[in-house]
Formats: sequence, structure tokens, C-alpha cells
Amino acid sequence: MAILSPLRSRSAAISVAAIAGTVAAGVCFAVSGASAGTVSGSLYRDPSSAVVRWVAANPGDSRAAVIRDKIASQPQARWFANFNPSTVQAEVSEHIGAANAAQQIPVLAVYEITNRDCGGASAGGAPDLNQYQTWVSNFARGLGNQTVLIILETDSLALLTCLSSSEINARNQAISTATRTIKSANPNAKVYLDAGHSTWNSAGETANRLRAAGVQYADGFFSNVSNYNSTSNEANFGRAVISSLNGMGISGKRQVIDTSRNGGASGDWCGDDNTDRRIGMYPTTNTGDANIDAYLWVKPPGEADGCRYTAGSFQPDLAFSLANGAPNPPTTAPPTTTPPTTTPPTTTPPTTPPNTTPPAGDGCYADVAINQWAGGFTASVTVTAGKSDITGWTVTVVLPSGTAVTGTWNAQASGTRGTVQFRNVSYNGRVLGRQSTNFGFQGTGTGPGTTATCVTA
Repeated sequence: MAILSPLRSRSAAISVAAIAGTVAAGVCFAVSGASAGTVSGSLYRDPSSAVVRWVAANPGDSRAAVIRDKIASQPQARWFANFNPSTVQAEVSEHIGAANAAQQIPVLAVYEITNRDCGGASAGGAPDLNQYQTWVSNFARGLGNQTVLIILETDSLALLTCLSSSEINARNQAISTATRTIKSANPNAKVYLDAGHSTWNSAGETANRLRAAGVQYADGFFSNVSNYNSTSNEANFGRAVISSLNGMGISGKRQVIDTSRNGGASGDWCGDDNTDRRIGMYPTTNTGDANIDAYLWVKPPGEADGCRYTAGSFQPDLAFSLANGAPNPPTTAPPTTTPPTTTPPTTTPPTTPPNTTPPAGDGCYADVAINQWAGGFTASVTVTAGKSDITGWTVTVVLPSGTAVTGTWNAQASGTRGTVQFRNVSYNGRVLGRQSTNFGFQGTGTGPGTTATCVTA
């Protein structure tokens, strides 16, 4: 699926009168409001994203290791930008199912509003708002019932210059209806509306537009998608928007911030022609800020804006420029850093439980958790040190006949079939005694068993 990139160049405040949005007559919903709460849990890393596929296909590229370790290893939003009402439910359901199986929180960016991007580089969307509602209804049916973060229509409220007053009113109604459709289908969905960014519209104007589009039914708003403003500036902007909403009697709303490329200098919006950018904070729901639900990579790093390259296409030179020189991601520890000696983990499959006894002496051991679907799988491998610290590790996995590895993250793979060795990368080779790190891989066919051989470097 081609993922289009939203266009957001406008830094000057655009003064467009906010028009109060009302819900289309005759539409009833079970949800009367949304209470924003803290989101907690691990975000989902899509093993079939464009960057993961590129890394798997280009292991000898001099840029591959940096892109793999600092971008492909991280959770990013999955964009739904094609007008495909007949197939969108199945696509969403497949993605949600994989995330739920991994016990992680998926981030879905909906980018389908009619007259999208005011006809700019990412033009498209539903032909009209009636068909948009049909698409949204089908999209919502695939969301399941577990936590999912929805980034609803980037630029749809910050960019209104191409719309008449009646068209703005109709868009507000459409977004309000879409929010309630999604919340009705999955009450655990967290829906966030467009707040542009801190150098676009003022906080007061942004709050007016959010209210007009039904933010009272959503969990909050998102900002900085595809832009470069610092996280601190976006957080200050978000607090001002929340304060304005509170003054309107709309309370409890929270912010999510796109940090996918705001770790360097700010300036011209178009990332295609700027190579001095850096990825920002790595994605997490652990923000430490009572107003912010998550720092997300909504705009996948390395995907073009539509200036020099086709919007949404993955460009390794862009990805490398964002990742090169950026700090390494934090090593992800499993929920239990010291494996229990008597009780197996709650995620143990009903057959062939993994080894749960730490090594009696030095060394390391590895446990494998498999998420299997028809024709393929992902594997999450936990590497645990013995009583002493280790400075490097190699995990050997024996694959069933007909199975092949197609992608790896947080490790370097040697081979793709039969007996495959996975070695640590630069940032996760050192593991303290009785502590753990992890890596993962995906493949076609049947996944391996739940144990593997681990040796230290």
C-alpha cells in the first residue's frame, strides 16, 4: 500500500473562523463522550513496514546497519491512506490481530478525508464525505476491542485555506462523526484530532477548531506530524491548547507528539531536501508528562514529503540522514528482568514451555515467543545473562524445513534458513548479570520452537 505523506509547510498563523460542528441528523451512537486516560504498554512494531522490508532486501548496503538499528527497530504508525472501502476492514483486522498477538499497542494514522492536503503533494482521499463515512465505518469494524491509538486525519483542521465556510462545517461534522464511529466500534480506541503544530495556528485558534470538530468525543489531539518542532515547544503548545479547551468546558484531553524527526534543527518543512535533521525521542507511552499520552513516530522516518521524491516513498538516504549520529535506542527489557525459578511466565504457550531457570553459572540463555499466522510469523527473543555481566552474545535458532527469515531487528542475522545465528548489535551486547535484552525476527513458514542456544562473545 502506498503511504502518502501529509504536507504541512505553513508556519504563519492562518485565521479561519471556527464553525461549531454538529453531528449529522439521524446518526446515533452509543458513546456520548471520551475520558482521556494514561496510555501504558509497549507500542507495536510492524514487521512488514517499508523500512523493515528495505533493510531485509539490502543487507550489504553501507547504510543498512544504522537504518536497521535506529529506525527499523522502532514502532511506527501504519498509515491508511488508500480509498479502499471494500478491503479496508480486512487490512485493519490483520494489522490489529498481529499487534494484539504481540500484546502491543498499534498506532494507526487515518488519512482519507475528502480534499486531503488541499490538493497538494498528498492530494487524494475519499471522493466525497458520504463515501468517507462508508470507508470509516468499514475501517472501524476491523479495530477489535483492545487498545489502539488513532491519529485521525493529519492537517484536516490546521489546513483549511482551500475550503469555504460550508465545506469547513461539513468537514467538522465528518470528523466528529468519524470519531464517534470509531469509539462506538471499539471503546478502547484512543482517538486524537489534528492540532497542526506549535508554529502554525495559535493555541486558541487550534482549540476552537478542535471543539468545532468534536474533540469532546475524542481522547485528545496530536501535533507535529511530519514536522521538526522541538518536543518541548510542542509540549508547551499542547498545554496552551488544553488550557483553552478547559476554558471552553472541555476537560480531560491529552496530547500525543510526533517525534520522528525533531531531534535536530528546525526550518523548512520539506524533509526531502534537508539532510541536517535527526530522529527525535524514541517512541514510548512512558512520557513522564501528565498531559502527554505518547511520543510517537507517526511520520515513518525516511518516507518522503513529495518535494524531491514521491510522497510516501521510502528513501534510504533520507532515513540514513535522520539516523546517522542520533543516539542509540534504549535497550528494551522484558516485563520480568529476573526470570522466575519456579513459575513460568504468563505468556508461556500451552505446549513446549520455555526454559525459566537462569544459568547456574556464567553465560546466557534465550527464550523465543512466536506469533504465528497463515504463512508467516514473528519471533521475539529474550536473551538473559547468567550470574555475571556479558559483553556480547550469539543466539542460534534452528528453523523448521521450509521456513525462512525475512527480517531482523536489534540483532544481526547470519543466514536465513536452517540453522541461523543472531548476534548482538552495538547497543545491546552488554547485559548485566541476571538481566535481559531482546531482539526479534520475522519469517515465512512455521516459526521455530520456544528455546534457542545462547553463547557469550
